[in-house]
Amino acid sequence: LKPNGLSMGTMVCGWDKTGPQLYYVDNDATRLQAKDSMPYFSVGSGSMYAYGVLDQSWKHDMTDEEAVELGQRAIYHATFRDAMSGGINNVYLVKEDGWHIMAADDVKDLHDRFSGTSATAGAGAGAGAGGGAGAGA
Repeated sequence: LKPNGLSMGTMVCGWDKTGPQLYYVDNDATRLQAKDSMPYFSVGSGSMYAYGVLDQSWKHDMTDEEAVELGQRAIYHATFRDAMSGGINNVYLVKEDGWHIMAADDVKDLHDRFSGTSATAGAGAGAGAGGGAGAGA
C-alpha cells in the first residue's frame, strides 16, 4: 500500500467466549485492542469528526438503542463534514449471536435528525466509509 501512497485502517469486531471484542488494525502492523481506557476506535479520513461525538457521548452502560444512535451520529458527522467520505451510514450491532444490521441510511437523510443536535446519546458500534466508528465494552 505504501509505495502507492495509500494507507489502510480497519476495525475488526466480534464476540468470543470472553465477550465482545474490538480491534484496530492498520497497514503499519499496528494492532490495538479496545479496553477500559480506550473503549472505541474511529478510522478513516472523517474519523476526527466521529471521535468528537464519541469522546463526548460514549458511556459503558448504554442500551443497544443508545449505541445504535451514537454510531449513526458519529458516522453522520464524519461523512457530512469530510469531503472524502462516503455518503452511506451503515451501523451494525455485534452481539453474541452474530452481526445485526441496524441502519443503512444516506447521510443527507440523516441531516435533519443530527445537524442541529448536540451529542448527548450513548455509544455506538458501526462502520461507514471514510468515518467508521466502533465501540467495545
